[in-house]
Amino acid sequence: MIMNETLALDVIGRRVEVNGHRATVRFSGIVPPVEGLWLGVEWDNPERGKHDGSYEGTVYFKCRHPTGGSFIRPNKVNFGVDFITAVKNRYVLQDEPEEDGKEQTLIGKKPVENVGFDSVKKWQSQLNKLEEICLMNCAVSCAGDKGEIANLCPNIRVLSLSKNLLSSWDEVINIADQLKRLESLTLSENKLKFPSGLQSLPGTFSTLKTLVLNRTGVTWSEVLRCASGWPVLEELYLNANDISISERPTDVLQMVKFLDLSSNRLIDENQLFLIAYLPRLEHLILSDIGISSIHFPDAKIGCKTSMFPSLQYLIVNDNQISQWSFINELDKLQSLHSLSCMRNPLTEGATGAETTRQWIIAKIGQLKTLNRCVILPEERRGAEIDYRKAFGNEWKKAGGHQNPEENRPNEEFTAAHPRYQLLCLKYGAPEDGEFKTQQPVLLKNQLLTLKIKCPNQLDQKVIEKQLPESMTIQKMKGLLSRLLKVPVSQLQVSYESPKMPGREIELENNQQSLQFYSVENGDCLLVRW
Repeated sequence: MIMNETLALDVIGRRVEVNGHRATVRFSGIVPPVEGLWLGVEWDNPERGKHDGSYEGTVYFKCRHPTGGSFIRPNKVNFGVDFITAVKNRYVLQDEPEEDGKEQTLIGKKPVENVGFDSVKKWQSQLNKLEEICLMNCAVSCAGDKGEIANLCPNIRVLSLSKNLLSSWDEVINIADQLKRLESLTLSENKLKFPSGLQSLPGTFSTLKTLVLNRTGVTWSEVLRCASGWPVLEELYLNANDISISERPTDVLQMVKFLDLSSNRLIDENQLFLIAYLPRLEHLILSDIGISSIHFPDAKIGCKTSMFPSLQYLIVNDNQISQWSFINELDKLQSLHSLSCMRNPLTEGATGAETTRQWIIAKIGQLKTLNRCVILPEERRGAEIDYRKAFGNEWKKAGGHQNPEENRPNEEFTAAHPRYQLLCLKYGAPEDGEFKTQQPVLLKNQLLTLKIKCPNQLDQKVIEKQLPESMTIQKMKGLLSRLLKVPVSQLQVSYESPKMPGREIELENNQQSLQFYSVENGDCLLVRW
């Protein structure tokens, strides 16, 4: 809909589109000395603007960004279309009449022949059958005539309205109230004004299980205010809204299993405690929120916290995690079995990716998947044994002893390595002879450039990798397992050297290093399964 000057009075706050770029109307009126009506808009992308809403010393409107505003003539602005018009534009296309006088209607990709008045009935019948509709970037601004959606598209279960021109939650309600089977609703990148009080009609979202509100500008208080109208909601996406968790959900969001709070950089660990008792929360995404620490004060070392009782999957990628104490605390989560912790200072530091992975596995006893890679029993065993040996010297200096009656490491060591005593019970206390391999993070290991061949897999190309000579065979097999997508238990590894042509040496002891087997630069690993 292109606005004319007679419609200028009711436009403040409306969402508009200009040449494919979205904005919000902040002003409507005269801007002297130029005659005629102007609209002042604040762009979603502030780089498109020229000013902050001021012109020649007069403030006409305000923008969050100093270059976020522009003045535009009304006839250049698109205020969008109603829901049904967008559906027809997207899913119904009338072609030229065929030779026999019939027309074709295209519903999605399915052509339907129509004759006269019957054509209307046929495409209406097809729209009636639609259960999944995507109207992303279709300039939808309103529901349209009352009851028209319910009449034409009553069976929609999955609806995407991302990147449209919806300006208020009330307009979303007008659409959703006509869709009694709606289960999934995506509203990302609609700058929505949410009500100051409870506005949902009873039963409007009674079947809704998934709601996506990424980049909508919603606040946490607004989420809780509206959430009473989402009684069976299971998945809630709130990415990039500058959310600050200000209060604990009470009698709302109690069915939520999946919560995405990523890219909300105002959230800290104290705010997370406000959502720690959502009883069914299984999957939590906290990527790119800037978090660096966490501590569960209700749980002592070696105990489980009562917080996040159902949490199984945790994603904390792209944060500021630099201390192992963060990982130690995660072992207190009673249900956690999947963790993604990529692109943090802790995982990108000098320790090395393989060693870091081993230590995380050793520190979180119930973990089954790390950074989207399954932890097989052989990898866990190798990680825990290597961890136990790596810190054997520290353990002994702190008061650790092979004799259980004298084994009393101090509080500082126990706090830094909460599972160490358990690993000693599981595998036995480390012997003095094992201490020489401790703390690989401090060793400046020589890197070996090795070729990796798979003699039984003709289609597998030769790979070249650099590995530290102190890497154990167990660690190397873990790397090869992820590289070749083959379980560790199926791998058989040997190597050949140009210095010993025709001879193949099997790498059979998982606890020994490449250096132990005299593997050198230029040698070739032979991997079979």
